[in-house]
Amino acid sequence: MKTILSSETMDIPDGVNIKVKAKMIEVEGPRGKLIRNFKHLNLDFHLIKDEETGKRKLRIEAWFGSRKTSAAIRTALSHVENLITGVTKGYRYKMRFVYAHFPINASITNGNKSIEIRNFLGEKKVRKVGMLEGVSIVRSEKVKDEIVLDGNDIELVSRSAALINQKCHVKNKDIRKFLDGIYVSEKGRIAEEE
Repeated sequence: MKTILSSETMDIPDGVNIKVKAKMIEVEGPRGKLIRNFKHLNLDFHLIKDEETGKRKLRIEAWFGSRKTSAAIRTALSHVENLITGVTKGYRYKMRFVYAHFPINASITNGNKSIEIRNFLGEKKVRKVGMLEGVSIVRSEKVKDEIVLDGNDIELVSRSAALINQKCHVKNKDIRKFLDGIYVSEKGRIAEEE
């Protein structure tokens, strides 16, 4: 069954500027600017002003949409909320080194843009992982064997963490016993911690 019109709105916080042009959403805030492409979704994006409060809002609507199209509205809103959080608070992922015997040795190179992992399971191989654009990586000062990934775009930060995690997979061993690796221990925002 098709719904004639399904729509949802969200408030735009102060200090954040949003531009909509041909399903390209551009969000600008104190931490920078993020752009996201929604051309693959069959939705309409409108910037509106609330008559009573005078606040700016973003409205997403789908005309004659199926259940899948109507579900995509909420998804698109969540993506925009993530963009707004990114340009206001930023995203921070923490990763911990886990090892039973051979201590994992990691050095951050290329001006906080890449990491080199050595001595994983005692292997001589040097594993190099470059961070995605706009993501920086630092060693945690307070906690031993911890690295911190910071960035504005949640997708790039989480994908960078995934790249590091995937580089340290144990091959040809029982993974229930060999739990060595680098794992995400905490996901949060930059602004809340500082």
